[in-house]
Amino acid sequence: MASLPTPPRQPDDAPESYVGLDAESAERQARGRGWTHLRALPPGSIITMEFVVGRLNFEVDGGRVIRCWAG
Repeated sequence: MASLPTPPRQPDDAPESYVGLDAESAERQARGRGWTHLRALPPGSIITMEFVVGRLNFEVDGGRVIRCWAG
């Protein structure tokens, strides 16, 4: 049986540091820190809960990030 592959590492970053930033600046900063997938969502969105390595989720209200989490 083949061994399981080692998943890529997440960027060493604190998602809470994006809260309060405008969405455009948060996206630019996240890409610069190594996040490969970004998802901006309006408050209360219904989303799937699969974990994607390298993805950063932004909950954006009025152009500002109000919540942020990895996966």
